[in-house]
Amino acid sequence: MEESQNKDIFDRIMSLPVLNIFEPFYKKYKEGLMYLFFGGLAFFLSIFLFWFMDSVMHLNEVLNNTIDWVICVAFQFFTNRTWVFDGKVDTRKDFLKQAGAFTAGRLFTLVVEDLLIFIFITLMGFPKMPVKLGATFIVIALNYVISKLIVFKKKD
Repeated sequence: MEESQNKDIFDRIMSLPVLNIFEPFYKKYKEGLMYLFFGGLAFFLSIFLFWFMDSVMHLNEVLNNTIDWVICVAFQFFTNRTWVFDGKVDTRKDFLKQAGAFTAGRLFTLVVEDLLIFIFITLMGFPKMPVKLGATFIVIALNYVISKLIVFKKKD
């Protein structure tokens, strides 16, 4: 009974009949699968927000991307901490340190993404959505490395 209490919603889903045949694969690659799942949700949220703020609100692309970033980082911190990297900590100090490191890493990738958008859209006039998509894929890879190696690094 105690094992079922330690299972999150995704573990429970994968143990359902029919899906349980994938459970060994899921257990072996859970972190990567969860990052892809929540990264995919953040990706679509980011693309939708960028489109909405461009098409409906007519915001400058760099301002648009920065607002989009704030919303998506809050979503990513919660999901990465809870389901992807098991970022439970015991003290408020450790939580604030973790949140600070997460935000600092994301600020770095925001600068990378804003620079790509500024160079390729604002200066060079490339189409907005293809540049946003390409920049987002680069940022997703950088964010994974930063989260895995720095923010939610397992203590030995």
